[in-house]
Amino acid sequence: MRIDIITVQPNLLSGPFSHSIIKRAQDKGLFEVHLHDLREYGKGKHKQVDDYAFGMDAGMVMQIEPIEKCIDVLKVERDYDEVIYMTPDGIQFDQPLANRLSLYKNLIILCGHYKGIDERIREHIITMEISIGDFVLSGGELAAAVVVDAIGRLLPGVLSNETSALFDSFQDGLLAPPVYTRPSDYKGWKVPEILLSGNGAAIKDWQEAKALERTKERRPDLLKD
Repeated sequence: MRIDIITVQPNLLSGPFSHSIIKRAQDKGLFEVHLHDLREYGKGKHKQVDDYAFGMDAGMVMQIEPIEKCIDVLKVERDYDEVIYMTPDGIQFDQPLANRLSLYKNLIILCGHYKGIDERIREHIITMEISIGDFVLSGGELAAAVVVDAIGRLLPGVLSNETSALFDSFQDGLLAPPVYTRPSDYKGWKVPEILLSGNGAAIKDWQEAKALERTKERRPDLLKD
């Protein structure tokens, strides 16, 4: 899988993709993440990619031309399943959407900045808009990093134990159950006996019950359906 990220702040993303699981996935050739500095497509001495907003709004707006040029260059090389724009008013990113995107071959993610992007880009070029929450960041880079990490860990061969992702929170519509490790008794704080029993069926039943209990307590909204 390949993800191309268009940004005016590529340095913000060099760190998240140079460590841990995503780096190992790239080293194995299972995943490609490419950063594209939008300023390379800007005009003039200062490589301008933004301008003042029409109307009375304060703040700068990212221009159409450099964004379209960058995307056109990428599309010459390959077809893309989605051209995604990270924006607070997009659809809410969740585990089912991460699962869906992980099945695609090529994605473009455009990171907004300043006041946002010219609306005509959203009308004519963008195919999907994603939000990671009801709040505003300085730019779309950190949101893009969240999406890429969530997608990347789902790809076959990325996790050392591929079944691990199947038991993450939200995969089955529930929060994950509690987990424990050694020692089984620390200062009198004990691991539930059922987890030490070796009874696989009983352990599975306990985990399902605890997942439901935790979801009812912390995220009852997930159980509305």
